[in-house]
Amino acid sequence: MVTLSNAENALKSVYLGAVTELLNTKTNPLLAKIEQTSSDVWGKEIRKAASYGINGGVGAGDEDGSLPAAKSTNYLQFVTTLKNLYGQIEISDKAIRASADGRGAFTDLLNNELQGLLDASKFNLGRMLYGDGTGLLSSVGAETDGMCPVGSPQNLIEGLVVDVYTKSGVKTGTATVAYVDRDGKKIKFDATPAGTTTDCVLYVQGSKDKEITGLGAIFKGDGSLYGVSRSAHPCMKPYMKDNVGALDEIIMQEAIDRLEMTAGSTVDFIAVSASVKYAYQEYMAQYKRNIDVMELAGGFKTLSYNGIPLVYDRFIEDGVMYLLNTKAFKLHQLCDWQYLETENGKILRQTQGKPTYTATLVKYCDLVCDRPYGRAKSLTKKGQKKGYFPHKKGIF
Repeated sequence: MVTLSNAENALKSVYLGAVTELLNTKTNPLLAKIEQTSSDVWGKEIRKAASYGINGGVGAGDEDGSLPAAKSTNYLQFVTTLKNLYGQIEISDKAIRASADGRGAFTDLLNNELQGLLDASKFNLGRMLYGDGTGLLSSVGAETDGMCPVGSPQNLIEGLVVDVYTKSGVKTGTATVAYVDRDGKKIKFDATPAGTTTDCVLYVQGSKDKEITGLGAIFKGDGSLYGVSRSAHPCMKPYMKDNVGALDEIIMQEAIDRLEMTAGSTVDFIAVSASVKYAYQEYMAQYKRNIDVMELAGGFKTLSYNGIPLVYDRFIEDGVMYLLNTKAFKLHQLCDWQYLETENGKILRQTQGKPTYTATLVKYCDLVCDRPYGRAKSLTKKGQKKGYFPHKKGIF
């Protein structure tokens, strides 16, 4: 007979390992390429010594002359806090009792709940990887005819719970996204928070300024990264170029070669927006050339450029291409995904005032790139052919 105790045992012993594997390798192709490690974690912080340049203690000389002066490798101290990632599943008491006499029905119940968690994690982890750590989703305007205009719908999806803030940082309320009109760039809330005006922005519920350090933060041109000033240390700035023009192989190869020559960085992952993917496909079709397809770890299939995976991701800004050396990235973590447990080891807890039970998965981690200057980002400008899109600024 299926009981609450049996459910806990199944979640711990049967499902945790499988769910952890899926969250780490199946949610996003970039995440699957990044090493996950517990090294350099000190208490609630990640402290990492990142080298740059080369050791200066080399040189030529006379047979009986002085040896080169010793010069140690240059290091910068990176410091960042561990971010708290949570995922919840919820099972009603009624559902448990209804499946009490059928192990297969109970297995289906757990499978459905965990699949829902994986789907939500796929969306949010992917968004965070390319975000700037603030949790900012989009700007939002005042409601008209039940719909609110948004700056961009790419980070929004039905069912997402969001906090609404004024641009001055005052929270006006929390709501659930009920519908996304992606063509019209509008959304409908289940109940639009009072005070939602033209100067508001959206964040994931409770996540403002608490998300992992994604590519949006690494590719900023000013401010600090991991506690190190970019203006004081130019090596903290990636190679960035605006308005590179119509996409072709020469533009891509020039950037790849530059990274190898100036930073000793070998590009092994290219991430692009939809418009850049279409531009690349159109370019190849123009010259009657086949596009290679490859399969990545985690079962992801993608396009290939000279043996380098060229991966489309929905969360990349329109017109953007990232050229990355994934070996320079590490997801530093205090532990892998684990359940929150009570003092007596229980993981299923009754929701206060409701006939439901919840289990919470947690992971404390942050993404660190120890060679920011060994990456590149570009933004294409509008060309003569379809598929090349304008953008307000660009990078490569």
